[in-house]
This record gives sequence, C-alpha cells and structure tokens, in this order.
Amino acid sequence: MINKKQTMDKRKTIALVAHDNMKKELLEWVMNNSEKLTNHRLCATGTTGSIIADKTNLIITKYKSGPLGGDQQLGAKIVDCEIDCLIFFWDPLESQPHDPDVKALLRIAALYNIPVATNKATADFIISSPLMNEEYERKLNIYEGYFNRHINL
Repeated sequence: MINKKQTMDKRKTIALVAHDNMKKELLEWVMNNSEKLTNHRLCATGTTGSIIADKTNLIITKYKSGPLGGDQQLGAKIVDCEIDCLIFFWDPLESQPHDPDVKALLRIAALYNIPVATNKATADFIISSPLMNEEYERKLNIYEGYFNRHINL
C-alpha cells in the first residue's frame, strides 16, 4: 500500500443526502447550520437538494435522485476527490430499493478517507470541527497490490 496525500481546501465540498424518512431531520440540521454551511460548496442528491434549495437561500448543486443514480454520481465525485465530506442521514429501520448503491457510496467514502456523518450527532461534531475551516491533508491509500494482481485465466 502506498500513502498519498490530498489537500482539502478551507472551503469544503459537502454532499447532503437523506432517505425519505430523514429528509425533514436533515433540512432542520441544514437550517440550524446554514451560517456555517454558506462558507462551503454544497451538493446533494436530487430530491434532498431540491427540498433544501426551496427552504433555504443556500446554493446546492443537485444530482439525480438517489434511486435514479444520484448515490453513484456522488460516489464518482468522491473518487475524483471533488467531495470532501458526506452528510448522509439514512434510515436504519427502512429497507431501500437502492441499498446496494447506498452501501457502495458509504464504502467509497471510507476508501477515500472522507468524513461521513450518518446522523445528526455526528454531523454536529463534523460541522463544529475547526478542521472544517482549515486546509486539511487527508491520506489516500493507494492499494498497489490490488492493481498488480494477476488473474490466471
């Protein structure tokens, strides 16, 4: 494994996602933290982004709705180091038709070492961290062995 570093700007790109039963809670969290969030770039899956944009003055880059590929779009942005933080209020009691996409998004976030909040308490800790307003060097693990495997056919 090779360690590489990637510097996050002082102004972070934060992805906002919420399952249907959690959209109200995420909206309330965004409204309570809107002053802090204005210092950052925001993006969201489609429905969540539309709700937040309609109820706040925040500028949101919107992708597709999660079940229509929005989770995968955010995952691709994480892989390209274009998203610095994921705030994903997911519903642990409700099965989702796109559960594999949700799992893939969370796996990519962990693999690319970005902060992830899956509930209000964790989101509060992340947004309150002094690191949110400073440059931050995050370590990226390059799994060289994974790419150098040979498959015998």
